[in-house]
Amino acid sequence: MDDLNKTFYELEMSLLEPEVRSSRERLDKLLTDDFMEFGSSGSLYKKADTLENLSTSTDKVVFIVSDFQARELSENFVLTTFKTERTINDTDKVTSLRSSIWKKTNDNWQMFFHQGTPVKR
Repeated sequence: MDDLNKTFYELEMSLLEPEVRSSRERLDKLLTDDFMEFGSSGSLYKKADTLENLSTSTDKVVFIVSDFQARELSENFVLTTFKTERTINDTDKVTSLRSSIWKKTNDNWQMFFHQGTPVKR
């Protein structure tokens, strides 16, 4: 895995960790102030929404990631695309295609945009 893919793979994987998903401080650092997400529910989420609705679930959530790619769009923007297979409590399996745009701000990378789209079975 080249450096670009390694860097953004690690950033994306951190956002799938329950400890990060439930941490206001860590999410605040990883998301731009103008962050926007098109959720799999069809809803639009902004950074404030994400920080207000932190995960407090005690469910066992496992993500399997495949087909990961990072593409440099410009010096300060990178697009990531990948597929996840999410399982909750060893049942409820959902496969999604995901994409994110990362923005470099003050020598740090932050997620600017994210979309997750469920795959029909």
